[in-house]
This record gives sequence, structure tokens and C-alpha cells, in this order.
Amino acid sequence: MLFVSLREIKNLTFDTASLDGAPIMHILIAPNAFKNSLSALAVAKAIGEGLIESKLNCSLEYFPIGDGGDGTSGLIVQKHKGSIITVDVHDALGKKINASFGLIDNGNTAVIGLADVSGIRLLQPKDLDPLHATTYGTGELIKHALDKGVSKIILCIGGSATVDGGTGILQALGIRFLNNENEILRGLPENLNSLVAIDLSGLDKRILNCEFIILCDVENTLSGETGAAKIFGPQKGASLEDVQKLEAALTKLRDIALRVTGKDMAAIKHGGAAGGVGAALSVFCNAILVNGIDHFLTITDFDEALQKADIVITGEGSIDVQTLQGKGPYGVAVRAKEKNIPVLGIAGKVPLKANTQLQKYFDVLLSINHEPCELTTAIQNTKVNLVRMAKIIGDLLSSDN
Repeated sequence: MLFVSLREIKNLTFDTASLDGAPIMHILIAPNAFKNSLSALAVAKAIGEGLIESKLNCSLEYFPIGDGGDGTSGLIVQKHKGSIITVDVHDALGKKINASFGLIDNGNTAVIGLADVSGIRLLQPKDLDPLHATTYGTGELIKHALDKGVSKIILCIGGSATVDGGTGILQALGIRFLNNENEILRGLPENLNSLVAIDLSGLDKRILNCEFIILCDVENTLSGETGAAKIFGPQKGASLEDVQKLEAALTKLRDIALRVTGKDMAAIKHGGAAGGVGAALSVFCNAILVNGIDHFLTITDFDEALQKADIVITGEGSIDVQTLQGKGPYGVAVRAKEKNIPVLGIAGKVPLKANTQLQKYFDVLLSINHEPCELTTAIQNTKVNLVRMAKIIGDLLSSDN
């Protein structure tokens, strides 16, 4: 689908620089990752490859983006030229692994990606088990960061394999979840239905003295029809029965947390992110939940890159009305349109019909697939199709056409 025909790309107007009388178009390439296919950087380079092969006289800047999902933390560390710390922790199912976090701002800020330790990409599909998968390993990473003496933590929480309400992280930080016999609950989150009390006395107080920022890639709340269990549980391997158990578990956690803290986990925007991590860390650790892409673009100086751009190309695996809920390409487009810079959006999947809401932000929206195909085939051909589409775009933008 496309909002204008490919040929009408030529009608977009630009204020380009020139060299020896030949116009040079400066293109800012700022895509998100294409899920299950290419990283954001790989997508950007594929687009650049196609533009270089085209007739267009242009200069390129690669600015891969992340909205809090898998890969976001690494991009932040790279932009800030930070250092990487590798430690032994546990994955979502308790297996010991090596995982890393970044240090930026002269070692004062830790940047952690939940997906790097508690992520779904680390597990085989047959091993997905949201009734028992936990975020404990992410809590271990946070503890290691605190040991480095950081005063700020940026946690990117997309891409999790968990729906544990953040209890794993909280356990690693010293909080105890107790049954009616004052025993520590095991087998969370499934056994949260037996939760009677939450003991905060062992919480690592260093976390309360840190500025704690959480980048979220969804706005869902903890529970209910649009909550963590019902919306994200099936994506993480939950059956219908599992979803019901998880919903009940998160509801019990919310009820006890409200009694202990006076704060309602279910009322927090972004609270359902990463299976409830957002709500848990907001309530128990005073974390600040933010829109992932907006915060990412701010701390990586995206607006400075925009100042030089004649056109912006962004994209991800799918662009549709849900993109407007705060996904990466939307954040890029909003900032570009504020500066009246044309925005081209490319994706594996786009709507069949023009949408007025999307048209406010994307001057052109194109699918990289030139014919209908199975999802697995589309994923396999992502790079080839990105290069091909970028070359077509470049040729049409060229003054030689």
C-alpha cells in the first residue's frame, strides 16, 4: 500500500545543498529494528546500500532507533560511546548466562536492556513458560550496576519472556513475597495467588537513591482486557488457562501492593510493559516510566541530526494505526514534521487503504514486499527487499528522472 504512487515521490519538495551546481540531498535514515529479522543498524545500512546504488546524488546519516524494545540499550550506549560490563546472571528460566549492561556519563549512568537477560529471544519457542519465567536476572544486572556506584539507571524493558509483575527484579533487590505461613513464595508468578504479605525491609536502599528511568514501548496497564496477561501472555507462550492464572496472579499482586504501599499498580500507564515490570518498579522503586522512543530521541540528540536533513526515512516490520501509540517510526515522524521535513515510512507490512491519521506524519508509506508472500519468506528476504525499495526511492528522488 502507498499513500501516493511511487512516481509522486518526485513531487516532494526539498531544500537541498549543492556541490558544483549539482543538488545534494541529505537523507537521515532512522529505522527501528524489523522484528525477528534485522537490527535497526542493519536496516539502516540496507536502506543506505539501496540509495547508494541509485542515481540520487545524496549524503547519508545512519541513525538507528529504539523505542524501549530489544536493542534499544545497545544503541544508547553506542551513541554515548559508553563501556560494556559483562557479568554472570540468570535468564528467565533460571539458567546461568553471561549478560551485559552499559555505563555512560563517565560511569554515572547504567543502561540496561531487560531483553538481554530476561528476553524472549534467548529462549526456544518450545521452552516458553510465562507461569514460571521471571525477571530475576534483570534484577541481578541492576544490582551489579549499583555495585558500580551509578547514580542513574536507564532500563529498557521491551522484548521480555515474562509476565511476573516484576516480582523477579524485586526479589533480586531484596523484597520478599510471603504466604500465610510467612514463608517465601516459590514458583512465581504462578504461585502469586498464595501471596499474603510483601516484606520491604530487605530492599536494597541504593535503588531508592538512584534516578530510575524506564523506557516503555507499550502503554498497556497491568491488568484487565488490555493488560499484561491478556494482551502479551499469548505472545510469550501462555495458553488460555495460563492467561487466566496470570491475570489472577497480577490482580493478587496489585491488591497486596496497594495495601502495603498505598499505590495502585493497576492505574499506572505503561504499567503492563514487560509483563508488569513497569508497574512494579514504579510502585516499589519510585521509577519513572517514559515513552521509550521520545526519551531515546532526546538523549541521543536526534533533533541535532534532523537539522541537517532534507528528508527522513524511517520504518519497522509493520506500520499501522498502532504505530501511533508511541512506536519508533511515529516518534521520528513527529519530530521531523515539526521541522517540516518530509518523512518516508517503509515496512514489511502497511495498511491496504490510506489512513488520515497516518498521513499526518508519513508523506509516503510503502511496503518493501513487491508481492504477497508468507511471513517467513518476507522475513528471510527483508534485507534484499529493503535494498531494492531504497534504490527505487533513490531513483525517483533523483533529478535525472
